[in-house]
Amino acid sequence: MIPVTKYLLIHQNFPGQYKHLAPALAARGDQVVALTPKVDKVTKWLGVTILPYKYQGKPARGLHPWLVDFETKFIRGQSCYRAARALRERGFTPDVILAHYGWGESLFLKDVWPEARLGLYCELYHTADYPFVGFDPEFTGSAPEADALRLRMKNLNNRLHFEIGDAGISPTAFQADTFPPEMRQRITVVHDGIDTAQVTADDTARLALPDGSEVTPEDEVITFINRNLEPYRGYHVFMRALPELLRRRPRAQVVLIGGDQVSYGAKAPDGQTWKQVFIDEVRGQIPDADWARVHFLGRVPYDTFLSFMRVSRAHVYLTYPFVLSWSLLEAMSAGAPIVASDTEPVREVLSNGETGLLVDFFDREALVDQVCTLLDDPALRAHLRAAARAKVVAEYDLKSTCLPRQLAWVDGLTQLDPRPPLV
Repeated sequence: MIPVTKYLLIHQNFPGQYKHLAPALAARGDQVVALTPKVDKVTKWLGVTILPYKYQGKPARGLHPWLVDFETKFIRGQSCYRAARALRERGFTPDVILAHYGWGESLFLKDVWPEARLGLYCELYHTADYPFVGFDPEFTGSAPEADALRLRMKNLNNRLHFEIGDAGISPTAFQADTFPPEMRQRITVVHDGIDTAQVTADDTARLALPDGSEVTPEDEVITFINRNLEPYRGYHVFMRALPELLRRRPRAQVVLIGGDQVSYGAKAPDGQTWKQVFIDEVRGQIPDADWARVHFLGRVPYDTFLSFMRVSRAHVYLTYPFVLSWSLLEAMSAGAPIVASDTEPVREVLSNGETGLLVDFFDREALVDQVCTLLDDPALRAHLRAAARAKVVAEYDLKSTCLPRQLAWVDGLTQLDPRPPLV
């Protein structure tokens, strides 16, 4: 009889990056439990038992700004620790803990289960060197000389977790390589995976716009997406290119997806949103008739997102040297021809002229020129679409490549001698 391995998964927004891995572990007969504040009651999902807990406490008033981030992680870690102790008292002892530790929840779990192996999802190590800091001079902080000090404090969570973590996994080499050598040697690069059987081109796709009209792949559609519309993902660059883009493409419909909050970086000034800040900056340069061809969809369901990618004739993806968005690989899989920023995380998956067109992040004129080149050249679009999808199918497919490698990494964890908790 094959022994059952017990897994505990930690993610503040479960399933997050464990969307496919967690059910796969359950499907092969392992016991899979998740702790998350996202749910209010015990839930069963695809063989996974999801248990709720609440954050208890909030950062003290008057705390130094550099310490607020860590205290927030400490509070979350302590809250998860209490939930873990209660789970242990009910008789559950995991063999392996898998944690996206970016918010601090797993800080103290080795103190509850010292014999468990801890596998860390490693998103980013905060580096004070250019281009990680100072990449976009427009948004440099008021005291750039102190960035190294501030980021050293921000990396406390990384450092403490690697003292107790047994192994790490990171979705891209760019992200893994931000970690110092002593950490990097324990990180395996495996992407979360793209379901290329689901994320495909569809010439019959239709996308409803806020004005009641629809667009299809037969229309000239330019697309842009951020989780939230903000500078880290080049929203300001795209918006500043918009007046010229609309002028040169009088039949184009421009469709943007993204929320009004902040995922990365600083908030917009004076209680505004970055979305509105840059609308206000460019709106006076755009005639009303052209502005009517700009459509903000906000955040949308996944099916709408797929239609958005499938109708795109030119998809623009811009990012600082930072975490790579799932949406870029999904755009490649869906056959959206891409113009993207020539930044390191993008170069890991796109090659200029082969699978996409790359432009300097800050060069608005080049961005407009390359979008127009794409729109004017059906043969180029067809070549880039086919090559980009082929790359994703070959290297990032969920079922044939990424999920088997994730499972192999997890199985390797069970063979490690667990690192002890911190003293």
